[in-house]
Amino acid sequence: MQKEEQKENENIVASGSSIYLLSIIGEVEGHEALSERSKATRYEHILPNLARAEDDEGIRGILILLNTVGGDVEAGLAIAEMIASMSKPTVSLVLGGGHSIGVPLAVSADYSFIVPSATMVIHPVRQNGLFIGVAQSYRNMEKTQDRITEFVSRHSHISVERMEELMLDTRMLVKDVGTMLEGPEAVQEGLIDEVGGISKALEKLHELMKDAAGQRR
Repeated sequence: MQKEEQKENENIVASGSSIYLLSIIGEVEGHEALSERSKATRYEHILPNLARAEDDEGIRGILILLNTVGGDVEAGLAIAEMIASMSKPTVSLVLGGGHSIGVPLAVSADYSFIVPSATMVIHPVRQNGLFIGVAQSYRNMEKTQDRITEFVSRHSHISVERMEELMLDTRMLVKDVGTMLEGPEAVQEGLIDEVGGISKALEKLHELMKDAAGQRR
């Protein structure tokens, strides 16, 4: 019981200054459990914690730290939509990587940062397990991909058309289709708002929290 409770709270921590720290690390786990040896972010732990943070008057802002290889699309989009719909100010910081479904997670915050050495990988939706080779299967994958590109476009400064170009680029990834962007490139493409580290991210979050407090008066 104690071990399960520890797992449930391992991704979200109160900093003691009205800020909640949410870490999205490793692989975003979906409906199937990953190996105990895998670093994973479990959406069934993150969602209720974010709901509690939204309802807690003592919490004034949320800082999201990302270093993820991606993972389950449905679970990742669920977390991203939850973050995007919060009334509390949110700031994200990409450290190491924000790959695949990590891209919508990074842009779901009100403002986003990326460190210079971090990377973001944009590629088409993949299918694991049994795949039925009919037109309907392909259309369903297209719809899922459209949900991702439209979400990213709504919450960043990149167009759907440019996202699709980056997804389908064949010149960069040796064993895959897609694009890897380094920190400054992610900003140039309009995915991320600014290059910066933890000090800038916290400074921006405190600024947004101050603005939100002023609007409530």
